[in-house]
Amino acid sequence: MKWLIGGALIAAFVPAQSVVAEPVGYAEALRAARGDQPLLRAGEMRISGAREASEAADELPDPILRGGVANLPVTGPVAFELDRQLPTQISIGIEQQIPNLARRRARQGVALSDVRLAETRLGMAQRSVDVSTSMAWMQLYFAQERIAVAETALIELRALVPVATSAVASGSARPAESLAIRRELLGIEDAITRIEAERDTAKAMLASYTNIVDPVAQGSPPMSEIDAADLRSVLEQNPEILFADAASEMAEAGANLARSSLRPDFGVSVNYGRRDTGFGDAVSVMGSMTLPIFAGRRQEPRIRAAEAEAGAAFAERDERLRALRVQLETDLAAWRSAFRQWERARDELLPLARDRAELETASFAAGRADLVDVIAAKSALVLLELEILEREAVAAEQAVTLRLTYAEARP
Repeated sequence: MKWLIGGALIAAFVPAQSVVAEPVGYAEALRAARGDQPLLRAGEMRISGAREASEAADELPDPILRGGVANLPVTGPVAFELDRQLPTQISIGIEQQIPNLARRRARQGVALSDVRLAETRLGMAQRSVDVSTSMAWMQLYFAQERIAVAETALIELRALVPVATSAVASGSARPAESLAIRRELLGIEDAITRIEAERDTAKAMLASYTNIVDPVAQGSPPMSEIDAADLRSVLEQNPEILFADAASEMAEAGANLARSSLRPDFGVSVNYGRRDTGFGDAVSVMGSMTLPIFAGRRQEPRIRAAEAEAGAAFAERDERLRALRVQLETDLAAWRSAFRQWERARDELLPLARDRAELETASFAAGRADLVDVIAAKSALVLLELEILEREAVAAEQAVTLRLTYAEARP
């Protein structure tokens, strides 16, 4: 019992181990996210499996071992006797099927297309991880920036509360002015609470992708500008189009495999027959060849079906490219709107708000303005700065998404 009490006392005096925040840059977060992702590991395993299978795609099928009794009489005076009749023998042999060369090449093409398909699936998965990680880092970064701005402004505004209290006490200001100051402070505090929730959500998302327990975004965010012409020029290298290309190659390889059925396949077999010593043993060598006759009812319908599937795959690829072009232009329009709104607020609205705050402060110092006017101007300036950061975050996130989705090579 004493050791339990002692342990409780030690636990009470020893502080709990806290989680140490770990700074992480933008590029570092992307690398960490790609390092240990179940989705990416699954894609890599599929690629490895497809490559292993492709190595044996054009190999000959397994040989067939045959054995048994040939020409055994079952009626008459020598029924079921192995050594009383010349043709009777115990035989063993091996048979090898030899598909035609076109079929073997077509099988190899199908296997290589399967590898390509797995690789493009992995590329799409990597893009998805990159975009999600990038969005989490950007949201965390700008949430941190907005909180820093709001907290700094809150300290500055709180320093004016004693001034207002003194003014009310001396009778130079109305009591309602102190309430107005408190209202402005509450508005900023509410903004901080809302941004903190956004920060915690982004931190949880980033931690899930990077395996960093308490990540803190550091460094500079990626630039908000993009080159629209460059995005358009490399659109056909988009992972979705590469996947459609791989699917088209797979369908064409299937059509080639169907066409190969018009050519005959071959086979060879060797048999050794053990007979009575009085007759001597026998060896048989046989060859075989398939006869692709009646192709109009057998092979050609399958060929037409495979060719139709290949044509559909190519058409779907073209449709996917057309839809991707439309989506790119839509995303570019959204980015341009967000970018211009951010620039307008930064270059035009912010200077006006700063001038207003400075003028109200100067007027208050000269006795021509109330303190509540100064507080309102400073509060409006803070809220505008938070809005500008929010607009910058939207523009930057859209720019990064555009680059990662349509063009940018992974670091």
